[in-house]
Amino acid sequence: MNYKRLLSCLLTAFLFVSVQASANTELKPLPVYNEVAKQLFNKLETEHYSKPIIDNRISEMAFKYYIDDLDPSKSFFLESDIKTLSRYKDSFDDALREGNTQVAYTIYNLYQKRVDSRLNYLEKHIPDMVKHFNYTKNDTLPNDPDKRKWAKTEKELDTYWYKRIKNSALTLKMNGDDNNKIIKTLTRRYKNQIHHLDQTDSTDVFQIFANAITATLDPHTSYFAPRASETFNINMSLSLDGIGAVLQADDDNTKIVRLIPGGPAAKQTKLAPNDKIIAVGQEGKPMVDVVGMRLDDVVDMIRGPKGTKVRLEIIPSKGSQTSKIVTIVREKVKLEDQSAKKDIIDVKRNGKTYKIGIIHLPTFYSDFAAIQAGDKNYKSSTRDTKKLIEELKKEGIVGLILDLRNNGGGSLQEAVGIAGLFIPAGPIVQIRDKNGHVTALGDTDGKIAYGGPMAVLTNRMSASASEIVTGALKDYGRALIIGSRTFGKGTVQVLQDMDKGQLKVTQAKFYRVSGESTQHRGVIPDIAFPSLIDTKKIGESALKNPLPWDKIHATRYPTYWDMAAYDPLLEKRHEERIKHDPDFIALEDQIKAYKEQEKRYKVISLNEKTRKAEEAAIKKQDLNIENTRRKALGLKPVKSLDDIDPKKDKRDPYAQEASNILLDFIAINQQAAKEAKAKQASSN
Repeated sequence: MNYKRLLSCLLTAFLFVSVQASANTELKPLPVYNEVAKQLFNKLETEHYSKPIIDNRISEMAFKYYIDDLDPSKSFFLESDIKTLSRYKDSFDDALREGNTQVAYTIYNLYQKRVDSRLNYLEKHIPDMVKHFNYTKNDTLPNDPDKRKWAKTEKELDTYWYKRIKNSALTLKMNGDDNNKIIKTLTRRYKNQIHHLDQTDSTDVFQIFANAITATLDPHTSYFAPRASETFNINMSLSLDGIGAVLQADDDNTKIVRLIPGGPAAKQTKLAPNDKIIAVGQEGKPMVDVVGMRLDDVVDMIRGPKGTKVRLEIIPSKGSQTSKIVTIVREKVKLEDQSAKKDIIDVKRNGKTYKIGIIHLPTFYSDFAAIQAGDKNYKSSTRDTKKLIEELKKEGIVGLILDLRNNGGGSLQEAVGIAGLFIPAGPIVQIRDKNGHVTALGDTDGKIAYGGPMAVLTNRMSASASEIVTGALKDYGRALIIGSRTFGKGTVQVLQDMDKGQLKVTQAKFYRVSGESTQHRGVIPDIAFPSLIDTKKIGESALKNPLPWDKIHATRYPTYWDMAAYDPLLEKRHEERIKHDPDFIALEDQIKAYKEQEKRYKVISLNEKTRKAEEAAIKKQDLNIENTRRKALGLKPVKSLDDIDPKKDKRDPYAQEASNILLDFIAINQQAAKEAKAKQASSN
């Protein structure tokens, strides 16, 4: 069949089917949720940190967020639909206040019609489409969501869908699937989405509507309907076995947001934030495509009995977009897996070897069950870290690094305890509540576990309680901060019960002893390392509508070292060193390569030959970078990146260079002390 004729037929068919009535029954608000709406309105205005006035300004933002949540890729609504629906942009605040949420259902029912008609058509006609796709034509699919606009006509939207399906088919073809398997996968994929649509009920619509409102206040205030509330509480208590990853719906995909330190996924080392899960397979069973599936259903598939295996087919967030399968053994995230651990890094200088101790702290933990049971030997991050410090001192360390990379937070009390190990006494963090009252928490025992030179190692995933410790030690001049700017999560949430479900609401903000908030900006390191983590995509500032950075009055606290005075010389020595460091050279090359690849993927080629050439070039580029690094280190080259076992390659260039920087700091201080002593002697 002629390509243009096929496309014309398909577009005409799309145009016809798009005006057909939906088979789904229109949803209506349940009376109980109208009452919850009024309750939510009151709680947000009185309980939220910012004391918001929910008015037309909030309503207009919520309207936009609601539309974005329903149709994030602008795949179903037309520009004319949005113009028609815009009459409701000032109605969201009234709907919440008055407990009349019909507006949310009116918008949703139109969305449901558009989705139902298109997906049902696709399900029926995918076989014919796949059989006639021509992969030799130089078609392209724009892939920059920030630049995508609402389609003006059905024909424009149909063209987009034709290319989108062709891209999906080509991706599967390049993964080795024949036409029959491609047809089966895509048909099942759209059946999943139809099933998802059919499963959506009035409660789901209310939750989407409610969270469009809460999202206008900050990204951490959320409403959980009863089922979502149950899932949230399960996640908080870690009472089900899984892979130890925080997942999020991202258009039709399931995206990895964060890996839990000590969890199976983090141990496995082949998953990363922003990777997309496209299929899940149980042990000994075929993979099940999960594109278009509800997030809670995907989570249910990933969870399972402890000790069993689950396979995830993922599309990596960086590098080649060819999917790969990762096998993970399910298990609970055990306290001991998240416990503090020690290590020693040997640094050779001028014929001598210096020992730098490093304490890896994945989270701020405390065994509350053991405490309640009266166990005097209960585990906590502060107790364990103190014990490890004593062991490291006996082993003759000259400096200490506290490694808070990927530490997403935990117990506030433990964060205060950890910081208190390195100062005799003093404030650690200030907390400002919704009424403007400021409370300072601090260390009062007058004791110090380690008073020597130290550094804190951070990355973009160091968040919340990690930022409290990092900020305190920076303000006191007690530690060099090395690595990346931290996440920027400086708010406190409280979970409140409602008539139906729960509300997680932001009620306070963290501030450093200097008065600076950790919110939004995070903590800026003294010496910054290059990072593969894109701060535009990960971190508080990358989230929707974060609360701003601000400052309050500083508390009284002493300073130990003026770290800013050391930074220029330390930075100079660091830069000179990494110019010749194979790991950092490879890291810089990889960052540059990923940026180039990201630009390239903003327009996706639908030509098979071009796509294969692009994928081959990316794999070759990544392999060349790795083998250049390996050659410089005296390691054997590999034929494929898949041949590398991350568990055997235990090199940690960040920790190694942090040790070098800390030793530079020690040497500068020793030299300054010698010069001062000599000056004093000469004056006498």
